[in-house]
Amino acid sequence: MATKGNPGDNRSRSSLSSFIIVAALCCFFYVLGVWQRSGFGKGDSIALDITKMAEDCGILPNLEYETHHGNQSTSFDDPKQDIKEIEPCGEQYIDYTPCHDQMRAMTFPRENMNYRERHCPPDEENLHCLIPAPKGYVTPFSWPKSRDYVPFANAPHKSLTVEKAVQNWVQYEGNVFRFPGGGTQFPNGADAYIDQLASVIPIDNGTVRTALDTGCGVASWGAYLFKKNVLTMSFAPRDSHEAQVQFALERGVPAVIGVLGTIKLPYPSRAFDMAHCSRCLINWGANDGLYMMEVDRVLRPGGYWVLSGPPINWRINYQAWQRPKAELEEEQRKIEEMAELLCWEKKHEKGEIAIWRKRVNNEYCRERDSRVTLCESSNAENVWYKKMEACVTPYPETTNSDEVAGGELKPFPDRLNTVPPRIASGSVPGLSVESFKEDTKLWKKHVNSYKRVNKILNSGRYRNIMDMNAGLGSFAAALESPKLWVMNVLPTIAEKDTLGVVYERGLIGIYHDWCEAFSTYPRTYDLIHANGVFRLYKDKCNAEDILLEMDRILRPEGAVILRDNVDVLTQVKRIATSMRWSTKMVDHEDGPLIPEKVLFTVKKYWVVGDNNSTVSD
Repeated sequence: MATKGNPGDNRSRSSLSSFIIVAALCCFFYVLGVWQRSGFGKGDSIALDITKMAEDCGILPNLEYETHHGNQSTSFDDPKQDIKEIEPCGEQYIDYTPCHDQMRAMTFPRENMNYRERHCPPDEENLHCLIPAPKGYVTPFSWPKSRDYVPFANAPHKSLTVEKAVQNWVQYEGNVFRFPGGGTQFPNGADAYIDQLASVIPIDNGTVRTALDTGCGVASWGAYLFKKNVLTMSFAPRDSHEAQVQFALERGVPAVIGVLGTIKLPYPSRAFDMAHCSRCLINWGANDGLYMMEVDRVLRPGGYWVLSGPPINWRINYQAWQRPKAELEEEQRKIEEMAELLCWEKKHEKGEIAIWRKRVNNEYCRERDSRVTLCESSNAENVWYKKMEACVTPYPETTNSDEVAGGELKPFPDRLNTVPPRIASGSVPGLSVESFKEDTKLWKKHVNSYKRVNKILNSGRYRNIMDMNAGLGSFAAALESPKLWVMNVLPTIAEKDTLGVVYERGLIGIYHDWCEAFSTYPRTYDLIHANGVFRLYKDKCNAEDILLEMDRILRPEGAVILRDNVDVLTQVKRIATSMRWSTKMVDHEDGPLIPEKVLFTVKKYWVVGDNNSTVSD
């Protein structure tokens, strides 16, 4: 009687045979594709089909993108490769935010919230280990359910449910947090509050697309503005109200750790269509109106500023606020005075809500110019770690009283692919209308290629997406969908400052130096895109440090797409494999002869206490 062979051996031989056959066919198709592209056989439908099949040969179908919560097997390109594993950090580092560490913060002055600003550790204090996820961590709910429910295990902090119990911020229910959509200033819910604002501000027609929420709490205002197709950048300090920003990002809402303190906000001038403070506890009248000047800098001409809560309508509310009338009166007087100096027009005051509008150009503000100090216009975008200045950012020049300074923006979504005013006016050196259109077209091609490899890219699985080197924002524009949002990061060492262009397209972003940690909690992004980041930072800082930071902010089973030269990606791939990432290298869309490649990776699921080997035996 014949002995049966090991079925595993049969599968191995079958897999090897299939691989050889596929490889041979790919080579054959590629040669024929090159022949077709060379000019011979043009118009030959068979050659065109073969070329298309050759392009598909670069796709590697076995990279794990679906979530398994720790039960998936991990495969690597070369499991026998000798790779030194990077060890996990201890349990105490689950929520480690290097540049917003509480102990380090307490060593800085409390004046003007300096201690709540970014204070990063020196290089010798950087951790060289992997930040673990808490036990029980699960993939967040898909949007829009995530707006209202967050798994308790993902951010196990109950302090806000106690401190804000009567204000309808967040409630703990079983194994989830529930976010009812309430807030200190909108007890009837965020929808009702936003409808009040929409009676004054054109929120419903695409005119208002980008918003800034200062002192955002759990970012319910930004969460509910998604219904209006408004994209909000929310920020709050890491303070006694633990996990505000963490909750916002778990909900699928854009947010960063930040504060109005002593340094400029990390956003370009004329970025936001609307800025908002709902009882955000910022002393707007302090320091001769310095904080209002900073809001004016980032507010585009014609943009709106909303202030709700103290001291608005203090005559009626001073008793409920338990503050002296004289103190509140003086506070509002300073705000009104500074708004006038900034040349803002007051559009509305009712109840506890006041709304101002920034003038569309300087024609209405000539009289105020003698009473204020104007900033040097060349410094308007130079904001990284730069001190706020007691000066007013000047408007771009206009030729008549109806012209919008800096250029008028189309309503969204038309503005997404319309040539931005900063490009059309030639104010970004080295960029033209033609180069903008070409960049937009190129990234549509790249993103389509990404979707062929990662077929769930636009499925709603990835909500919070980051582009580490955003350029003109064309990656985000190609992905644009109500299922997701993109944090467009412009490296501070980038050759061209294009973040203002990103905002003019109706997208959001932030300046950052990738030699430092990002201002967010661990596990806050579902997908990270890095185009040329390691080439850009070569000789600036260690590639391993950048990858460890990417791992810190990436969710378990999150994905990373890296585009760079093959020699750079070979080094990156080796480090990534040691970090519990599955990796697959793919050729450039235009074929294997192009030195630029794409590295697709998936971060393995593991939680604190797991000692899973990062490399297969």
